[in-house]
Amino acid sequence: MQKLNEEIKTGQLKQVYLLYGEEAYLRSQYRDKLKAALLGDGDSMNYHYFEGKAVSVGEVIDLAETMPFLAQRRVIILENSSLFAHGGEQLAEYLSSPAQTAFFVFVEQTVDKRSRLYKAVTAKGRAIEFKTQDETVLKRWILGFLKKENKNITERDLNFFLEKTGTDMENIRGELEKLLCYCLERDVICAQDIEAVCTKQINNQIFEMINALALKQQKKAMDLYYDLLTLKEPPMRILYLITRQFNMLLQVKELKNKGCSDNVIGEKIGLAGFIARKYAAQAAKFKEADLRQAVNDCVETEEAVKTGRMNDVMSVELLIVKYSSLA
Repeated sequence: MQKLNEEIKTGQLKQVYLLYGEEAYLRSQYRDKLKAALLGDGDSMNYHYFEGKAVSVGEVIDLAETMPFLAQRRVIILENSSLFAHGGEQLAEYLSSPAQTAFFVFVEQTVDKRSRLYKAVTAKGRAIEFKTQDETVLKRWILGFLKKENKNITERDLNFFLEKTGTDMENIRGELEKLLCYCLERDVICAQDIEAVCTKQINNQIFEMINALALKQQKKAMDLYYDLLTLKEPPMRILYLITRQFNMLLQVKELKNKGCSDNVIGEKIGLAGFIARKYAAQAAKFKEADLRQAVNDCVETEEAVKTGRMNDVMSVELLIVKYSSLA
């Protein structure tokens, strides 16, 4: 990312860029930065944007071969095309010797690094992966954002905010803007403000539900489930998230039993440090055998629904009842 920033700043730009990875906010930010750097002052005549899998590679190549109008470059951006998974061979061949005036920016969530197109991009330009940012980077980014607005927040409340929002930077940005509007007349953002205006992510509600199961708080677990149903969350998606949560807790439990620290656990299973600590604390409330059984029960419940042996809403209810019963 540092090299990309230098190239944008100095204007020494590559002919082809690939921006990919889990962090959508950074992908879109650098897409726009590259567009501005490549086109200059809002040149729309030489800019072409394609989104989705229906892109015509032949049309893209024809545009690339067309001389730019009163400009040095013709800029083509392709987003979420899936060409790095399949169908990118023709474009890969073209990129081996493209028109000197044609500049490409690809924006994808996932790519196959074995594909011809990925190899062609890395040979001709630069591929930059935008991973989920770690706790330190996110905190520095949030504090910088708040500082520009002359707002402060304590370390404890910053941790609470991140627990509420998760690590998605687009979501964090939206929640920060809501907080700034809510705290317009005050200099300090506190936990009460965060509780009042920040939207609770579904993953957080699933986390609370699993916590309630561990503590045998059946009513609370059921209330959280019905809240999700009221919010129009499909029962099978809720089941998927419960399964995912139990599976993550099982991995955390196994690594913890091997003596791994919370930070090492986070690195191994792809969790930010502060989330890994939360998972480790929750996993401690379960026996490893119980977590393994819970994962199996979730899989069996999904199979029962898909084969028509059980109603989807009731299937999750029964799962909650089983793991929240005192007996």
